[in-house]
Amino acid sequence: MPEPTYSPRLRTAIVFCGAGTAGAYQAGALRALTEAGIKVDVMAAHGAGVVTALCGAIDGGARLWSPDGPWQSPRLRAAYRWREALRLGAFGMVTAALLIVSPLLVMILAAAVYAVALLAALINLPNVSARLVDLFRWSISILFSPPILPTVVPRSVVLALLVVFGILATAAVKAMRQERSRRRWQGSFWWHLVGSPLEPDEPENLLVDTLWTLVRGASTEPRPASIEIGRRYVDLLTDNFGQPGFRGLLIAVHDLDARRDLVATVLPPEMQLPMAARRKGPGPREAELFDLTGVQKELVVDFLKGAVRLPVASPPHLTQFPADSFWRGESHRLCDRPELPARLIEEMATAGIEQVVLICPAAPAAVPHGMRSKPLDLRSRMGEWLRSVETAALQDAWNAALTRFSGVFVIRPDHNPIGPFEFSGAYDEASDRHRSLQELSQQGYDDAYRQFIEPVAAVGERVEAI
Repeated sequence: MPEPTYSPRLRTAIVFCGAGTAGAYQAGALRALTEAGIKVDVMAAHGAGVVTALCGAIDGGARLWSPDGPWQSPRLRAAYRWREALRLGAFGMVTAALLIVSPLLVMILAAAVYAVALLAALINLPNVSARLVDLFRWSISILFSPPILPTVVPRSVVLALLVVFGILATAAVKAMRQERSRRRWQGSFWWHLVGSPLEPDEPENLLVDTLWTLVRGASTEPRPASIEIGRRYVDLLTDNFGQPGFRGLLIAVHDLDARRDLVATVLPPEMQLPMAARRKGPGPREAELFDLTGVQKELVVDFLKGAVRLPVASPPHLTQFPADSFWRGESHRLCDRPELPARLIEEMATAGIEQVVLICPAAPAAVPHGMRSKPLDLRSRMGEWLRSVETAALQDAWNAALTRFSGVFVIRPDHNPIGPFEFSGAYDEASDRHRSLQELSQQGYDDAYRQFIEPVAAVGERVEAI
């Protein structure tokens, strides 16, 4: 099968794939494509790439890779951390455990003091030895004093456990109330707390702030409600179609309640026609496609928030659809799905896209003797699973795209040690050093030049010129 050739005359789309730290790699790749002047007609994305597509569609990609951009922000230290109630509960359990073993710890410390006292006596330091012996006797007498060991320690342990129970119970009740629906109160009380252990407030708030900074322009007004941000974003994009740097938009999330993939679009008129032809009539297409140029423009931020919610690991985003939409004002739960690139490929083919560039931070599938150490902590294990699924999903999307487009190109790292949740970087066994998120962004920049711009795009443009 011949290698696909790039043509700047064909309609081109970029598909951003991946969750979590994938956004840093995508920002670096988009920076390279922008510098090289690659013509892009549509930005498509799911997961962390949704903010990349939203910013890139309104000529705001520079915000993503700037030094004060979201992927260099210190706020990322709190991204996808354990939920606050779980962190406080874990601290309380550790405190209770320390109280239980405190008598043993005191005994060990007292024995160490007594050993030092004997050593001081051997080297002829009688005053030091006597003081240390007195300290040993005092600590033992305090430990075995009647009010301490049989009374204070057990009561302190019980108090710590009661505090932990109160924190967890309060958090579970709060989580149930946030659902705003009695229908969602079914199931065990504790699973409302433990069922989704990671807190998505960051990077969610950081990414929404980034989008608002671009939408408001030079204004200094505070961030309004999500509905207003969505309306102003769509108006900004549609009013500037045809201007340099403004492109069509296509983003996707998964609806847990409807068990459907939802695709939101803001496309120029020439691309809306084929999409509208397939959208006519009630049924799956009308239920799954959202034209944000109409009354549903207020859902832009909801799609962004849903895209950063990871399956099972974090609670889904609850959004209410407009009353005059297919879902008639229902409230549904939105989250990301690693397999969404294949759905994006399908929708772009419908919109008339002729060549696509897939950008994903997941390294290729492993080969023999390519295994490495497995993470021990639960958070890293979830990240390992997610990145593995992203690798398989990219391959599926690639295979599906080969039959639909004249050119399919992939930008991905040969090796990426940074998992989806490792926003502070990660230790790289292969190079025996720490890799940062900034390096991941630079890697995306270098990969874009090495894998696409120089060997593919530059050659295609020269051929077109001839």
